[in-house]
Amino acid sequence: MAKGLVSADITDPDGYKQYLAESGKAFAKFGARFLVRGGPSEQMEGKGRSRFVVLEFKDYTTALECYRSPEYAIARAARNGRAMFDLVIVDGYDGPQPAV
Repeated sequence: MAKGLVSADITDPDGYKQYLAESGKAFAKFGARFLVRGGPSEQMEGKGRSRFVVLEFKDYTTALECYRSPEYAIARAARNGRAMFDLVIVDGYDGPQPAV
């Protein structure tokens, strides 16, 4: 499963609502599932932003298709000037985990 990782600072909360509506259309079309969507967080190391989101897609290709889709292009345009984003798409890992 591919993951989309976002850290953001929202600078215009009212205007940002349009991004949420438009991005929701793209996420629904490509089967995205929210694993993290805001909520309390504590920056333990490094520099972060005020809001974090983790989305899950069925695979890496689908995540890239969603980001590059016309639907998400509309959402990105709606976000301009309303938030500062760091966004990464990463392929999931299904291998061995550390021993407990």
